[in-house]
Amino acid sequence: MLVGPKASGSGCPGGSSTRCHHRLRPESSGARSRSGDDTAHTLAERLRDLLSEATSSLGKVITTLAVHGYRSLRDLVMPLGRLTVITGANGTGKSSLYQAFRLLSDTSGNGLVSALAQAGGLSSVLWAGPETISRAMRNGDVPVQGTGSRKRPVSLMLGFATDTFSYLVDVGLPTPSQSLFARDPEVKREVVWDGPVLRPSATLLTRRRGTVKVRDDRGWDTVTEDLSTRESVLAALSDPRSYPELSYVRAEVASWRFHDHIRTDTHAPPRQPQVGTWSPVLDHDGRNLAAAVQTVRESAWASVLDTAIADAFDGTTLSVVESEGLFFLSLRQVGMLRPMGVAELSDGTLRYVAMATALHSPRPPSLLVLNEPETSLHPQLTGALARLISAAAARTQIVVVTHSAALVDALSAEAPDAVQHELVKEVGETRVADQGLLTRPTWDWGSR
Repeated sequence: MLVGPKASGSGCPGGSSTRCHHRLRPESSGARSRSGDDTAHTLAERLRDLLSEATSSLGKVITTLAVHGYRSLRDLVMPLGRLTVITGANGTGKSSLYQAFRLLSDTSGNGLVSALAQAGGLSSVLWAGPETISRAMRNGDVPVQGTGSRKRPVSLMLGFATDTFSYLVDVGLPTPSQSLFARDPEVKREVVWDGPVLRPSATLLTRRRGTVKVRDDRGWDTVTEDLSTRESVLAALSDPRSYPELSYVRAEVASWRFHDHIRTDTHAPPRQPQVGTWSPVLDHDGRNLAAAVQTVRESAWASVLDTAIADAFDGTTLSVVESEGLFFLSLRQVGMLRPMGVAELSDGTLRYVAMATALHSPRPPSLLVLNEPETSLHPQLTGALARLISAAAARTQIVVVTHSAALVDALSAEAPDAVQHELVKEVGETRVADQGLLTRPTWDWGSR
């Protein structure tokens, strides 16, 4: 079982440092960024009470994300908490970081190589700067330039750590061949280890090109020597009886969910009639929104979802209408004589309903990554969105990527213990602002 950050007086991830500077903090004592009146206040408190009654404390938390050689993420290691807010100016690498999460998720189903190939091949997404950036380059004393020789092979590496099991994947350039698939990147190396820090004594599985070895009580055992370099070991070795640790890591990664700008135009999937089938997970594009809403409404989370919708839209109630097996969303607002169909909903209302549905899934993911969830929402909904996200973090680890200062401020009031990172660009490289030796998590990529 993955274990979350230990409690400490500092509130830093893992409780390891008393000098963590990446916490979200209210600008003033007694600050609560509420979007209005006492009714919103009461509904927000009711939402928290319901969540407290329905959940126990979250236990599965990724404590570190590491990315090397992907676009502007030359060598980024970032601590994560139960709720992490990532912000920064345009062009600082927020979208690349969001995509890095998605690429890691793709390893669970052999989608990593395909995703990189569709992006134009590995050469199109690799860090384009020098292998190392000297202090003189950063200070502008000398021009940014390469050294003429590399210390390490060209690679894109992704990894994450928890207090229990951790994982990394190393992708490299393909071996030259006459195949029409010669642009496909190759998985050169994968490692699964015990605990947050990679050490030889903690290593449980190693994969180098086609050879996979696992450690048991008797030592190292070679599982296979011909695993395709297009396949991830997480997808290839899925037998939970033979490889329980690997199966556990795969299940965790496969459960990750992402929501990024759900379409809301006239022909968008969420606005179309939907086949009514049990849907505990909202699709990434929202095509099963009505079915997902009804699934929540027939679960223990029905009253929590109702409270979240009423909190945002002044007493509005959400329902699902069924006709010959097809489901349609319907909203009834205070003062209206008839309910509104999904075609009548504004873009912001539809997106908020989708967000609320995803955050109240009866089958919560181990990680939910939200990319600019404030898109299309009226500023008055910022407080309600922050309350929604903060409350949901009690049962699901959440990463919010945003450039909205208003949302950051609202989340700082609702969740003062959340972890905040501001991304900045220096010499073309994405870095975490103010990160130093004491606040950068320990991470070792190992070698091929």
